[in-house]
Amino acid sequence: MKVMVYKRFERFWHWSQAALIIGLMLTGFEIHSSYSWLGFETAVNAHIVMALLLIALWLFAIFWHFTTGEWRQYIPTTEKLAAMARYYAFGMFKDEEKPYKKSLSAKHNPLQRLAYLVFKLLISPVIWVSGMLYLLYPYWPQLGLGWLTLAPVAIVHTAAAFAMLVFFIAHVYLAFTGKPFYEYVHAMITGYEELDDEDAKG
Repeated sequence: MKVMVYKRFERFWHWSQAALIIGLMLTGFEIHSSYSWLGFETAVNAHIVMALLLIALWLFAIFWHFTTGEWRQYIPTTEKLAAMARYYAFGMFKDEEKPYKKSLSAKHNPLQRLAYLVFKLLISPVIWVSGMLYLLYPYWPQLGLGWLTLAPVAIVHTAAAFAMLVFFIAHVYLAFTGKPFYEYVHAMITGYEELDDEDAKG
């Protein structure tokens, strides 16, 4: 039975976030002199604009999740956690049946919940805080942060950005492990996914 699993805002949030993160990674690498494309000054300005847009998007997404109750989708659980880890490591390559069935009330499997929780509660806030400190660097003395030095902030921001890159690569890889391979991507574009009748009721 085909049902609407991902609401319009979820899809907008997902793809807008993806576009902004890709843009931030590209400009971030250029700022670190990994290559030259836009030029340093343009890359910095673009990085700042996209970072502020992403923060605004995240804040709105947090509001949406709490007002709709969708935050419950991210509550971690250990049930079938090991089974899902084993499935992603070995089972899916042996064409084994997935040990978790998606439903409207539980869209994410236990491993996804844990990964998204780490992304939302650890990686993202570290990038937020370190990035804003970077941006407010000229005002540190007025903010009482004169004791802080730029080097550790830069290291933390870069480390969090690489953690986000690892998450992004893993996310894209797993997005193409459906049957057929484009199943999950198609669902995130249309919002609709095939669920059993019982699971479709939530």
